[in-house]
This record gives sequence, structure tokens and C-alpha cells, in this order.
Amino acid sequence: MAHLVKMENGQSQTIQEMLGCIERYNPDHLKILESYVQDQAKNNTYDLEANLAVLKLYQFNPHMLNFDITYTILLKCLTNLPHTDFVMAKCLLLPQQMKDENIQTIIDLADILERADFTLFWQRAEVNRTMFRHITGFHDSIRKFVSHVVGTTFQTIKKDLLKELLGGIEDSTLENWIKRNGWKHQGQDLVVVATQDDKIKTKNITEKIEFDNVGALMAQCI
Repeated sequence: MAHLVKMENGQSQTIQEMLGCIERYNPDHLKILESYVQDQAKNNTYDLEANLAVLKLYQFNPHMLNFDITYTILLKCLTNLPHTDFVMAKCLLLPQQMKDENIQTIIDLADILERADFTLFWQRAEVNRTMFRHITGFHDSIRKFVSHVVGTTFQTIKKDLLKELLGGIEDSTLENWIKRNGWKHQGQDLVVVATQDDKIKTKNITEKIEFDNVGALMAQCI
């Protein structure tokens, strides 16, 4: 669904057009932007610029602060790891937001993910599952990040450990993630994430240095 923002002159703009001008700081548009955040959670879409604009409007208008929208924005940022979206959003939080218990819980979850302590993350996520049950695709987005970390860390990994890191998933779900990431089975207990040849590739590097670039330096050495 397209979100249109009505300007004072009676004309309408898309959210993306509004964010590109001074109107992004107009608090009259906050309700539409908050609705857009909710739609992102429902439809598994993501717009970082719009979400950061909401947090900025809360900074300018603390009386309009909506904690539920703040939770959703922070959790959506987690779904885009390993990008630094969460850090940017956290920097825009007001003191009263930072004191909120739920926000501290989300920050704790982010710290756990950054430490790659995925077993602990899934344990905490289960305890706080009601917090993100409205965010479509949340678990799979986190599993995508876990897969990224596994792919850059391991050459082979035990199947049971991989299932645990991905949130205690079933064998059938594990098969889907193995196919999705282009991994392969090795026997009954191992998964090949990457071969040594995949990680280390010989590169031929050719450097071309013009004489004019080093002439002055050579003259100083004479």
C-alpha cells in the first residue's frame, strides 16, 4: 500500500519524496510514518531512512513519543544485521527511551548477536517472544545473519551445532538453509560451509606506476 503525505499546499508526496526535503522534519507527518513502520513489520519490508526519520521526529517532539513504534524500529534494525542500522537507531534514542525496560532488552539482544552468542540469543528470544511476534520474518532474518557468520567462520560444522545456532531447528528446516546457502553435506554429521579453495583464491595483481608520479621522489633520493 502506497503511503502518501499531504503537504500544506494540498498536494501529496510519497514518503520517499517527503524524506528528501525539509518536510521530513514536519511533525504533522509522524502518524503516517508510524503507520509505515507498522506496515514494514507486517509485510516484511524495510526502510531504514524512514525509520530513522521517525526517531529524529521523536527527538524534536518528545511529547509525541511512541514506545511501541520505537520497539518495532529497533527490532527491524536487528533483521538487517550485519549492517550497522541498529547502532544508528540507538544513537537517536532519547534518555526516556534508553531507560525503558523493553528497549534495554532489545539492546541486550543486539549485544548478544554482535558477540555471535547465538545459543544465548535464541534462549532470550524465546523468553521475550511476544515482543517481536508482530514482525513477519523476524526469525528467518536472524537466521540469515547467523548463516552469514557461520559462512565467514567455519569450513565445516557439525549438523547438531548448526541446528542449535540456527535456533534449534528441525532437520527439514536445516535442509532448506543448507540449500539456501549453497552448503553441502559431508557424511551424516558434518556440513561443508566452504572449502579452503573458496576462502583463499590466488589473485594476480598488476600495478602500473607512471614515471611522473615517482619522479619527484626519486629526485629527492639522489
